[in-house]
Amino acid sequence: MTVGFKLRWILSASVALTFLFSGCGPQPQQPETLANHETPDTLPDRLTDQEFWSIVTDFSEPDGQFRSDNFVSNESGYQQTIPPLLNTVKPGGIYIGVGPEQNFTYIAAFQPKLAFIIDIRRQNLLEHLFYKAMMETSADRAEFLSRLFARSVKLTASPTPEMLFRAFQTARPVRSLFDMNVRNVIGYLERQRGFKLSDNDKAGIRYVAEAFFKSGPDLSYTASGDDVIRRMPSYSDLMTETDGTSRNWSFLGTEDQFQAIRRLQRANLIVPLVGDFAGPKSIRMVADYAWKHQSTVRVFYTSNVEEYLFQDDRAWKLFYANVASLPIDSSSTIIRSVLNGWKDEGHRTTFREPMETTVRVYRNGGMQRYYDVVRRSR
Repeated sequence: MTVGFKLRWILSASVALTFLFSGCGPQPQQPETLANHETPDTLPDRLTDQEFWSIVTDFSEPDGQFRSDNFVSNESGYQQTIPPLLNTVKPGGIYIGVGPEQNFTYIAAFQPKLAFIIDIRRQNLLEHLFYKAMMETSADRAEFLSRLFARSVKLTASPTPEMLFRAFQTARPVRSLFDMNVRNVIGYLERQRGFKLSDNDKAGIRYVAEAFFKSGPDLSYTASGDDVIRRMPSYSDLMTETDGTSRNWSFLGTEDQFQAIRRLQRANLIVPLVGDFAGPKSIRMVADYAWKHQSTVRVFYTSNVEEYLFQDDRAWKLFYANVASLPIDSSSTIIRSVLNGWKDEGHRTTFREPMETTVRVYRNGGMQRYYDVVRRSR
């Protein structure tokens, strides 16, 4: 460990504790935003199966609850933020996200070396393990979707996303293919990867798989307890969207984008965790790991979790104290989803803000309600 890195570690730990115990009063400039990392980071090129599972186990918090199963994103238009961010966010470093498949699209675009998906529900972790096994054992997008939806189709070479999903929407689900896929996924995770799954975990994976089997490409977000809910985008809608200008950035938009995610999965570099954003462990453990490897968090995709955190006066403060513990640089960015739209921008619901701005405003007492967060984002 270099002297400079050791000093940054000590200063960062001190600042994080100051945030946690001293409220929102003015503090000295954040040392974690000063890390330029002239020397290459030491993030691994791959994690062994044992290392991956140890991180999943050791960094995770107890299972929590949410109002929806959330098998699929409900954030139409989220690709719009990708092109402008590619001008500032540097490849490499660490990505942190929450929720299901939209993370793969962001990861394919921003090209981190390592990604952590932190969600309060263990079901989300199990969905990502389901995705992991499906991706690693599928040669291409068509084979992956055939297993995901348990449907068999014939396709021409290099199909567009529209061609892919038209084919799978007209194909009938096959129960025997579904049963075989679930057995293969669990067998692969346990025997090939050596992950220790409980009976509840196996039932949870089957529960996720059943949702994709029954709804296929029409699977969409639903909230438990809602008799009527506005139409949410389907899986097919999300995968065939574009950034509104030039291209489809989804992880199924091109074969190259799918293969980029597949390579990271096979190297165990997309790590799902169970964690509360306001919790004491998961984000802090990721921060420690990032500091240890002299790296920075380049992107933190929070979806609309902050909206829920502001429903508890203590939770949002704990979250921003956790954010303050992360090593970042001037390009590090938070991506937020605002489901009802803001700033007269129509259907656009995804906004961004430099992480150092978020931390500074919190420190100076300029953040007291969710509206304060949203109105600064652009």
